[in-house]
Amino acid sequence: MTPVQATRSPGRSRRRTGRAVRQRRELHRRALGLLTGSGTPFLLGGGYALRHYTGRVRGTSDMDVFVRRRDLPALMDALGAAGLDTDVPFPHWLGKARLDGECIDIIFSSGNGVAEVDDGWFAHAVPATVLEMDVVLSPPEEMIWSKAFVMERERYDGADISHLLRACHAWLDWERLLDRFGRHWRVLLSHLTLFGFIYPGERGSVPSAVMVELCRRLEQESREPAPDGHVCQGTLLSREQYLADVTDWSYADGRLRPYGPMTPEEVARWTAAIPGRR
Repeated sequence: MTPVQATRSPGRSRRRTGRAVRQRRELHRRALGLLTGSGTPFLLGGGYALRHYTGRVRGTSDMDVFVRRRDLPALMDALGAAGLDTDVPFPHWLGKARLDGECIDIIFSSGNGVAEVDDGWFAHAVPATVLEMDVVLSPPEEMIWSKAFVMERERYDGADISHLLRACHAWLDWERLLDRFGRHWRVLLSHLTLFGFIYPGERGSVPSAVMVELCRRLEQESREPAPDGHVCQGTLLSREQYLADVTDWSYADGRLRPYGPMTPEEVARWTAAIPGRR
């Protein structure tokens, strides 16, 4: 490579990147128009919502749309009629629509089946303007709840949670957040503990009453006998990293009924889709 080529290459790369970003934004804007025109209530989440709440903490390459399970068929029919390719690869939580190569994830639960999209998501949704269009965003409490369980080898959403806590702590509905986690409160405590480590000067952003309550639960639980059963709840955090526990070490899968919300067929399908798994 000549010195001139070496000097010009970064500029060409930036131009190509900028053009790709503009094309993606235009496709996403078209998708938002189709979603709005469908008449099906939806929430915009993912990177767009994260950037609205927290600022430019990371790029936005995809579009995540949240709907109630009962509204999924109508939305998929409307998008299909508009010419998009649609399918529901994981009937327990996720549909997909494709517009000129761009994929829209249509989410109605979570991969572990815990974070079901219900009326509460819509009751507390946040109006916003995205891509020069009026939308409603997934509430930050529900974003924290659903992201808290994403701890795969290839993806960990803990940084998103810390950024949401940092940006939104003053107006979070902390009582509702505690209710969302329910019996999985230890997962919330782990993220709040890490927040205090990540931002030591901002530990006070988490109300002391919340930390005291969660630590009280931890202390009370430590005084009680361990529950009966040989269960691994790690599968709620990672679909891959705790497979040995349930396949080789005879632990019950914490995703499966009666411990969790999923069926054996749903778990098998979700497991088979692990990248690189045969």
